Amino acid sequence: MVKDMTKGSPMKLILGFAIPMLMGMLFQQFYNLVDTMIVGKTLGVDALAGVGATACINFMIIGFCMGVCNGFAIPVAQQFGAGKYSELRKYVYNGYICSIIFSVVLTVASVVGCRGILTLLRTPSNIYEHAYAYIVVIFAGIPTVFLYNMVSGVIRSLGDSKTPVYFLVVSAVINIILDFVFILVFKMGVAGAAWATDISQLISGVACYVYMNKKYDILKFQKQEKKFKKVYVKNLCINGIPMGLQYSITAIGSVILQAAVNTLGSVYVAAMTAGSKIFTFTCCPFDALGSTMATYGGQNVGAGKTERLGKGIKAAGIIGIIYSIVAFVLLYFFASYIALLFVAASETEIIRLTHQFIVYSALFYIPLTFVNVIRFCIQGMGFSTFAILAGVFEMAARTFAAVMLVPVMGYSGACLANPLAWIAADIFLFPAFMYCKKRLERAGKTA
Repeated sequence: MVKDMTKGSPMKLILGFAIPMLMGMLFQQFYNLVDTMIVGKTLGVDALAGVGATACINFMIIGFCMGVCNGFAIPVAQQFGAGKYSELRKYVYNGYICSIIFSVVLTVASVVGCRGILTLLRTPSNIYEHAYAYIVVIFAGIPTVFLYNMVSGVIRSLGDSKTPVYFLVVSAVINIILDFVFILVFKMGVAGAAWATDISQLISGVACYVYMNKKYDILKFQKQEKKFKKVYVKNLCINGIPMGLQYSITAIGSVILQAAVNTLGSVYVAAMTAGSKIFTFTCCPFDALGSTMATYGGQNVGAGKTERLGKGIKAAGIIGIIYSIVAFVLLYFFASYIALLFVAASETEIIRLTHQFIVYSALFYIPLTFVNVIRFCIQGMGFSTFAILAGVFEMAARTFAAVMLVPVMGYSGACLANPLAWIAADIFLFPAFMYCKKRLERAGKTA
């Protein structure tokens, strides 16, 4: 069911759109947690650290893919808000073509470059093969990433945040089952967890695509709309590439930080792996709010209702602040117990370090709220290039932590990297939003 986000209470619209997305993200993170739990509990600390050592390059490449797809969906949301449905379908068709091209190029490049990247990261020798076995399979599945994220992005642009969730739930169940089969039955090691992710995402993407084509009349193409045109490709890339680069540039800082943590030893890598999994799970509400604001911003700009943008930022910010306070209190008292999901109770040092990482991060969840809310709203408004600049600020802060803080403070310096990155991004994003909004208002007055 499509939803028009240009009318009605921003708070109600944002909550109604974000909650289904949140449920889907939680399911997605749940099966990622299951991957990590099974790896850590059955294959040992080295295997867990090996998977964790790939997190930064995983985010850099897969994050780029997801960002590109989210960017491709922005013109779709804008055309939907403007009521130009033929133009909408032309953007969708050209988005499919672009996704195929991007996925082929990125798959080949990332699979070929895997070992070189792990070597540059100074991955410890005792976890190197685990890291390679996992990430090379994940990169081989890049086409499935494009398939699901492109299709779900189009559906969300129409105001429907529920349908992608249903297929994601199915994917999560399949992933968990395959985890047990590949790792415990067929003894495929960490590669089994990666294959489970690829296969489940493929099934989810195909099912979502078939359902979308049958369900939404607004997406039924006319023959003349199925043409590859430079003007649409150009606009898609103007929105998609900067959004993808924002993820990758942000990840460069994480890559540098990961290299610094790798020098501390596999115990610290394992602790950061477990802490990052908890962090990613608890940050799903921020991701849901961000994706919601991209659709909200796109539709309202398309409808010419720029006065609703600030109201949306305020409503989403209030939601995020309330959640941030609750999350910090819960994590402060229970993070150590959650860490037991990944490592044995005897690994007391890893548990302590995991607790430290997650508490340092949770203390700064309010700045993280606005990183997601404002950045994605700006992207939905059509200013994706600004996302790159926000990513540069994050990269610089994480690089500073890796180069200056880790050598002096050790693991504590690494734990401060995320908070510093969020604060740095916010310093840029608040004035950037005001600038973009004023540009739209001036353009509206002169139109």
